[in-house]
Amino acid sequence: MTLGILLVGGRGTRLSPITSEIPKPMLPIAGKPVTEHQISAAKQAGVTTLVLATSYLSEIFTPYFGDGSKWGIDLRYAVEKEPLGTGGAIANAASHFDAGPDDEPVVIFNGDVLSKHNLSAQIAFHQEKSADVTLHLIEVDDARAFGCVPTSEDGQVEAFLEKMDNPVTRWINAGCYVFTRSVINSIPRDTVISVERETFPSLIEKKSRIFGYKEAAYWLDIGTPAALFKGSSDYVDGSSFIAPDAEVDASAEISHGSTIGSAVKVGAASIIKNSIICEGAHIGAGVKVERSFIAPGAHLSDGAEISERYVSTSENLPIIF
Repeated sequence: MTLGILLVGGRGTRLSPITSEIPKPMLPIAGKPVTEHQISAAKQAGVTTLVLATSYLSEIFTPYFGDGSKWGIDLRYAVEKEPLGTGGAIANAASHFDAGPDDEPVVIFNGDVLSKHNLSAQIAFHQEKSADVTLHLIEVDDARAFGCVPTSEDGQVEAFLEKMDNPVTRWINAGCYVFTRSVINSIPRDTVISVERETFPSLIEKKSRIFGYKEAAYWLDIGTPAALFKGSSDYVDGSSFIAPDAEVDASAEISHGSTIGSAVKVGAASIIKNSIICEGAHIGAGVKVERSFIAPGAHLSDGAEISERYVSTSENLPIIF
């Protein structure tokens, strides 16, 4: 058995106004919420029990995912009344696990990351190294915008360094971890703690076995509107996704990585480019939509022209890319 924790409590402030009614991990990528893509990846890697660590708009997750049986996984929910940071969220979520051995691996996912790396290989690497914690590391062209993670020849993490003008390595923390259960048990409960700023540096100081699993797979932090639209386009290979039950007029043009969600209606001669149209939205005839997010149930009247906008049932606001 492998356990998992998915951190989905963030507010997603950089994605505003898109996240005013939808939590960031529930935003659609190629017709499915980010969280659904992560649940599928967890299941494929052998995770049997997964706890969703929720906070902001927590009530949206349970009706969609339920007990996880649809995905063949045991889903549980840990709701934070007040945000506890990554470390506090992990400790809180772990209290929902059944009893188990101290050396049992627990996979931690960040809810705003799309990654196609080999999670099974990361877990195997963690066990081969008898590690306390194993981080997925990716190499970027310019690490100045990230904290970097230097490692020894055998992969052991030597430090967690803040952003700097001249990074000592191009390898950065990709936000997917494998913890040994005993390490999670050592994190204080009901306390605001950051694993990146507090837990990991403390473990290195104590000479714990912290390793970096390096794999150059697809990876994207969807924390900004530009990244969200890129991720959705990437997951449909730059073409488009149309839900099977959507009604799209044959004369409409859907392109440039657009997503048309469930029960959406698109009228004649409408043009939709690089946009995300959520479930139940209605797009009239002759409408032009470009680089915009149309929220669930929103309506665009015939002939409307929308560019770089967030449109819901009650709002029509600009998106700052």
